[in-house]
Amino acid sequence: MSLSPQPDQPSGPYDESPQELYLDPEVLAQELAEELLGDPLDAFDTSDPTASDVAAECDLGLQFLRGEAGGSSHDQRMQGLRIFCEHRDPRALPLLLPLLAVSCPIVRMSAVYALGRNPSPLAVEPLLALLAADDNGYVRKAVAWSLGNYPDAPVLNPLIRSLQVDIAAVRLWAASSLAEAGCSGPAKADPAAAQLLLSLRIDSEAAVRSNSAWSLGRLYGDLVEPRQQVVVESLLAAMLHDGESGVRDEARLALEQLEQPEVLERLQTLVDEGLLS
Repeated sequence: MSLSPQPDQPSGPYDESPQELYLDPEVLAQELAEELLGDPLDAFDTSDPTASDVAAECDLGLQFLRGEAGGSSHDQRMQGLRIFCEHRDPRALPLLLPLLAVSCPIVRMSAVYALGRNPSPLAVEPLLALLAADDNGYVRKAVAWSLGNYPDAPVLNPLIRSLQVDIAAVRLWAASSLAEAGCSGPAKADPAAAQLLLSLRIDSEAAVRSNSAWSLGRLYGDLVEPRQQVVVESLLAAMLHDGESGVRDEARLALEQLEQPEVLERLQTLVDEGLLS
């Protein structure tokens, strides 16, 4: 099992970027693969676990996090974190929170993903502190994803700031999480959409622009006029003029999924005029 985001929250089309991250990204990526991916045979297990199976695995995960299962403390931690990146159990919370402060960035990152899978109000403040100040890009990227599972917490402005100023890998997930953070009505959706519109237009990374288009489509129903019309026009502009095909495709898909008759009619007109295939 990978600790890349697998949420309840849908993700945008891109979930990683080759931009510079603190520490050597190749070395850290290799360590992550060794520590976190687990047995490749897991991919062939298509059976759904029963409630008793999940409970037993969570019990084992708690033993790992407490250091009660034997073996090195680091290996036990990683095994426990792997379990709680997949399963929810409120008993894990007091064991996960202290791991946000350990020196190893792999442990911090894994604890962040586990707290995205197991959201708690107690995790909001330390997660926001990591997003603002952690010196490891992988950790901040994990936080940007996890905060999408905290839509009722004060995460909107921190995510907007990350989308404005952080490295590309963090901006990418901040763009996706803003769809969740802003979906409770116009008061949150409008500022989220304002930044996403700007990022769709000016961000240097195609993956960030693509996720911005995806999130704008998700937020559309929570917006009011004239912001809805601005979103439509911006997605149309991206669909027709962005230099990357992936962004153009994502903008078109976002427009189609609005299921607005006037928007679909404009798309059909562009097809009829030979401007879209």
